[in-house]
Amino acid sequence: MFPNLFEATKTYWRKLDELEAAYQQGKVSTEVVNATVAELMAELAQERRAALTFFVQTGQHWLVDRKDILLGFAILAIAIYGWGQRINNL
Repeated sequence: MFPNLFEATKTYWRKLDELEAAYQQGKVSTEVVNATVAELMAELAQERRAALTFFVQTGQHWLVDRKDILLGFAILAIAIYGWGQRINNL
């Protein structure tokens, strides 16, 4: 499943805003704020790790599936470069 890092970040900031409002109103203590912020940061870090893992795995899968195409492009690029060098030397 595709991790929705954008939505996770929006949720993180919304919860921080709610926590700040509660703190400003005197509903929560500094200790609760510190503990909650640590929990929220851990949740967002977990989502970021999931997104990074997803993108790395997707990239690896794409490279394995398209190895022949990438090899063909590399050979073509080398041939064009060599041809251009030969023309420049004439």
